[in-house]
Amino acid sequence: MFAGGIPRKPSLVPELDGVWSVHRTGGLLPPLVGIRKEIHGTRGATQLPKGLLGVPFDVVGLELHYRRPFSGFIDILTPRDDGFAGRATYRRHEFGRFELTPIAGGVMSTVNEQLIKHLDEAHTMEQSVLRMLDGMISTTDDPSIVQELEHHKIETEGHALRVRERLEAHGAAPSAVKQAAGILGALAKLPLDIVRGEKAGRNARDGYATEHMEIASYELLKRIAQRAGDEETVAACDEILAQERTMAETIASNWDTFAELSLRESGVVVP
Repeated sequence: MFAGGIPRKPSLVPELDGVWSVHRTGGLLPPLVGIRKEIHGTRGATQLPKGLLGVPFDVVGLELHYRRPFSGFIDILTPRDDGFAGRATYRRHEFGRFELTPIAGGVMSTVNEQLIKHLDEAHTMEQSVLRMLDGMISTTDDPSIVQELEHHKIETEGHALRVRERLEAHGAAPSAVKQAAGILGALAKLPLDIVRGEKAGRNARDGYATEHMEIASYELLKRIAQRAGDEETVAACDEILAQERTMAETIASNWDTFAELSLRESGVVVP
């Protein structure tokens, strides 16, 4: 369970939950005026003033591990009075120090804040799916399957727009950092799509898995929206879920076709 005294898996640190003001105490950090960290469970984000940008991180014990494109940056915390002293590091090399103090009444426990977080994640997901669909369309030779993919791309563009509208209705905007990370992840996959064999079968497998990931995400988002009393988001989820399930069923109904195409692409002749 432990290696060198360090947990192998991220651990929940309840006392970190909340909204924290960040103050520079030394090193190469800027003044950090108006900067805050919002932490809930094993996830959080460093927010610029007025919530203009969120830099997401994972909570691992008393360490904040930033996600791509800021991988390698880790904040190491030490409890102090009613807050924390922090060391900002890159690849474990310290370059600055700061302290965290709790913001009164700022605990991230409202349903509305959780709704905004899940809407933001859904928007990021749709951006990544759009890039994945581009790769699938460009590597699929069967005209009927390409037609289905192009139709679902149009639907997915609508999903992204609908989710963005719901975010804006709550006075929020998509996180640029999360969106960039999702898009870069999808774009990094495209060269593999282009050169790999058995494109039809692998595309179908990836698409089927992605559809069910989207279904799970919107099922969760729908229920959080219900608890927040946001009926418009509930209705949007229902419409999106119906289209995602239809696409998943379309893929499932063509497994024989995908298998034949995969074998043909690999040069296998089946009597």
